[in-house]
Amino acid sequence: MTFFYIVLAFLVGLLVGWFIWGRLRGELDSLRGDLDRTRSERDRLRADADRLTGELDACGKTRADLERRLRETSAPSAKPSSSAPAALVSTAATAKSAAAAKPAPAKPAAAKSAAAKPAASKPAAAKAAPKAAASKAAAVPKKAAPAAGKADNLRRLIGIGPVNDKLLKGLGVTTYAQIAGWTAADVKRIEDTLNFDGRIAREKWVEQAKLLAAGDEKEFARQFPSAGTANNS
Repeated sequence: MTFFYIVLAFLVGLLVGWFIWGRLRGELDSLRGDLDRTRSERDRLRADADRLTGELDACGKTRADLERRLRETSAPSAKPSSSAPAALVSTAATAKSAAAAKPAPAKPAAAKSAAAKPAASKPAAAKAAPKAAASKAAAVPKKAAPAAGKADNLRRLIGIGPVNDKLLKGLGVTTYAQIAGWTAADVKRIEDTLNFDGRIAREKWVEQAKLLAAGDEKEFARQFPSAGTANNS
């Protein structure tokens, strides 16, 4: 009987050990599978990191290129020429400003005072009087020349946002009348300068400016209802 119990205990211990070994082996296989999955996940994350690094470098190059283009585009506005506003005003606007700028006739006070003096007294003073009158007459047109008009809110026009408003002011364009008087050559010059492509005609800048310059707010609101809204530019 003792031998039988010993054999039975050995068999039971063998079965229990086999069961425990199976459990441990299953856990070991599970851990190996988790390790393999972790390694594959690590490799995938590394690949994603490399891809994102490449995209970040490409974005940095694109940003640098855009900043360079922006500096090149805004370069003309840093050195505005005095003839830029005159080149953008139409012939009609120039004619109006010339008509408004006609000098007032010089006061004949100097001529009267010169005529009142005796002809025989001091020839040098008689010669100096016409020169003084001529200098006064020449100075009158400068005083009578109209001062620069008040700048208009160009952002009321569809297509002119903060950036285009700044670029136009850099070119000397500050009023509706200037835009309303643009010719086809003026439009082409502006589009070449601002790197546009038919945008001025598509968005009808000249037509909008004509209505605003004429003060026809009602017709402007009817034809361009989206002007001045968030979708303006």
